[in-house]
Amino acid sequence: MKAVGNMAPVHTSEFGFQPGVISQSYSDRVTTERAWEKRKFGHRARLALTPEQARLIDTQAHAARAIWNLLHDFWTMTPKCRRSLKVADEAIRKSRKEIDWLGVLPAQAAQAVLKAYHQAWKNCWEGRASEPKFKKRFRTVMSVDIPQGRDLQIKRVHRRWGMVNIPKVGRVRFRWTRDLPVGKNTNADNRITGARLVKDALGWHIAFRVQTVEARSGPHRGAEVGIDAGVNVPLALSDGNHQDHGRPPRLPDGTADRDKWLNADEKAKLFRLERRAAHRKDFRKPGQKMSNRLAKTYDRIKRLRATATRRATDWQHQTTTRLARTYGLIVVEELDIPNMVKSARGTIDTPGRNVAQKAGLNRSISQEAWGRTVTMLTYKTARHGGTVHKVPAPNTSLRCSACGFITPGSREDQATFVCKNQDCGWSCNADHNAARNVLHLYRMGHALVPAAGRAVVRRPRGVKPATAR
Repeated sequence: MKAVGNMAPVHTSEFGFQPGVISQSYSDRVTTERAWEKRKFGHRARLALTPEQARLIDTQAHAARAIWNLLHDFWTMTPKCRRSLKVADEAIRKSRKEIDWLGVLPAQAAQAVLKAYHQAWKNCWEGRASEPKFKKRFRTVMSVDIPQGRDLQIKRVHRRWGMVNIPKVGRVRFRWTRDLPVGKNTNADNRITGARLVKDALGWHIAFRVQTVEARSGPHRGAEVGIDAGVNVPLALSDGNHQDHGRPPRLPDGTADRDKWLNADEKAKLFRLERRAAHRKDFRKPGQKMSNRLAKTYDRIKRLRATATRRATDWQHQTTTRLARTYGLIVVEELDIPNMVKSARGTIDTPGRNVAQKAGLNRSISQEAWGRTVTMLTYKTARHGGTVHKVPAPNTSLRCSACGFITPGSREDQATFVCKNQDCGWSCNADHNAARNVLHLYRMGHALVPAAGRAVVRRPRGVKPATAR
């Protein structure tokens, strides 16, 4: 046994080796190798375009949409024996040379359209999406892809602004809101791999595709929590830490506030614009082209709606980030949202009941975007070392979380739950009761396990559920 410097004595074997030193160094090396992981994410920034630059990008977006539609016609009208990516690629190259308004689209962006169209068919064949469709002029999101990051040449010129190069447009300013791997911070692992230009009611934006290497988070030691998604209470937690929007969900008359993300002045402005649009629409004859005044009114309405959507998305991001940092295990319901928002109109033979009330509920459910909330929770919780599990949704709002029995009449109204079991009598908020049941289902082992590691289990189209099992 010998001492090294001021350290405690270290035991050595007869061969001079220190027991555990070799194995410890190997484990440290393995831990170091596993402590880093690649992460891919997107960052969206607002572009500050001149009128000429906006016109050029609009022209490119229309050309990209036209190429998509031409590819769709080629793919659906050509026999299977003659379809191939090579033939489609040659047709795109030839059309860009012969047609001037298609040539304004950069070659790499045109190749990205072909790649995206082929991927859309692969998603359809594998059951993840429906068939690709024809893109209409006024109902399609205008976008242009920049597949190679080296073409961007990003540079930060100010604390709040940066410059990016857009092919066939030139240098464009964009709003700098977070640090990006540019300049000296760029390497093979930390870089921007590409970008996409997207237009909404508030103008053109650029979405960067960022690839970085970050330290992998260890297991999250936070508590377990069950979450019940609702309309009046957006996210009810089993521990009582409910998450709301910070604004009343209903109007004074008791109806749902469709524009709750707008302030009073914006609501008044939206009301005036909708009345103006309805008045100007009365002068439009069937089949007549929309007037410029009516189009401008619709654009102003779209901008207000887009502002409300951004505020809702921002609330979702902040709330899900806070939950992912706080809790190590989050349990949610497996909701069939498309089935929940179906219309109650019925048919001519069997007309539905309370159609208007159901339509209002459907709008409220769609406005909350529960699916997007779960998606954010999933990847953010994984980034912080936690996990998200799903449990079956039936009867979570009807079962008493204290005694475990389903007694008729316990759900007195939308917000009140009073157990009618004579031996229980427990009462609480209905959403809180459902969140407690969600967590209890996970603890009882009723979590849904995806098949073959897939996030969602899907059955072949046209096959009955019993056969698919």
